[in-house]
Amino acid sequence: MKLHNATNAAYQTVTAYDDKGVEINAVRYEHSLLVMPESPPVPWPVTSFEQLGAGSFDAIAALQPDVVLLGTGERQRFAHPSLIRPLMEKGIGVECMDSHAACRTYNILMGEGRKVALALIIA
Repeated sequence: MKLHNATNAAYQTVTAYDDKGVEINAVRYEHSLLVMPESPPVPWPVTSFEQLGAGSFDAIAALQPDVVLLGTGERQRFAHPSLIRPLMEKGIGVECMDSHAACRTYNILMGEGRKVALALIIA
């Protein structure tokens, strides 16, 4: 689904997505990644929901977002509380949703000026 015709180079915006990948500022990615509004997307070494482990969220915690949107693929799945506890203890909220909803929600929160992280699993 194409979301925007124009990009804003100052912010990392989801401009399109489908079942095989995502576009951030019209650049296509077909691997899991972490996206924050004011820094370029970075690869995230998680290739499936089942691969989430204790260290999967360390890179996200280092970014110090206010909230993390975890895009879990084509359907919504919930990360085990023990995996996200370190984020919650730092006051970082975590919302799990299917990847398409995570992309749309990221754009909304980013547009509101929130310090949001999009953690997107792309298999």
